[in-house]
Amino acid sequence: MGRLTVRHSVLRLSAEHTSRRSDRLAVEEPIELRVDGRALAVTMRTPGHDVELMHGFLLTEGVIGSVSDVVAARYCDSVDGNGRNTYNVLDVALAAGVAAPGSGVDRNFYTTSSCGVCGKASLDAVRLRSRFSPAHDPAQVARQTLFAMPDALRAAQRLFDSTGGLHAAGLFSVEGRLLVVREDVGRHNAVDKVLGWALLNGRLPAGGCVLIVSGRASFELVQKAVMAGVPILAAVSAPSSLAVDLATESGLTLVGFLRGTTMNVYSGPERIQATSTAAG
Repeated sequence: MGRLTVRHSVLRLSAEHTSRRSDRLAVEEPIELRVDGRALAVTMRTPGHDVELMHGFLLTEGVIGSVSDVVAARYCDSVDGNGRNTYNVLDVALAAGVAAPGSGVDRNFYTTSSCGVCGKASLDAVRLRSRFSPAHDPAQVARQTLFAMPDALRAAQRLFDSTGGLHAAGLFSVEGRLLVVREDVGRHNAVDKVLGWALLNGRLPAGGCVLIVSGRASFELVQKAVMAGVPILAAVSAPSSLAVDLATESGLTLVGFLRGTTMNVYSGPERIQATSTAAG
């Protein structure tokens, strides 16, 4: 696995002082995802948890629905100028009977870390039917439990502490227990890594769970939560109008501006309880 951070010399300026210092940066590198030897997508990501990233990506694109749908995942030879493996090409072998990704999954072979949906052939290609619909999940979470989750997520962001430049996603139980946290330069990658972890650890559908994201709630993040059967998605920033539409259509509880002791609930308010009566 490549380095997660690098050091870079910067000029530090203030009103009164000028100094030279070393700054730590989050690494951003491309990874090429292949399925049965066929190039599928390239995304910019923070190295690490690449197998989870791949599983989460294929899950949320509707290619796979269980861990048994993948029989092997291996890094291919991809070397830098010094002949060292960069671990930036990952090839996945699907199980017999699992259909290869169609053209709707093709992201024109490149996505940026800031917006995974930009390369889609059309918006309709993103509206996938989930195998794990959250619509009938009875999960409920207490307000105070939800209020505490962003701080718990932030406390677990090891790489953010050293770089200040990463998004994070965390999966919590409705009782407030942090199950997993992942960081990445791309918010959609962080979510894919979390959901890939859930798939690999037998936690799908992710009933009785809350997905917390450190930034805004885009349409794509809502789609990913729906595809994994997550009943509650909460963001510390704003959702988009299309994200709210999809959450409402899918029976997902969508929370935005989760900060301190306030939040906005855009869909599914029945899952947010005033007291600790969480189910599941």
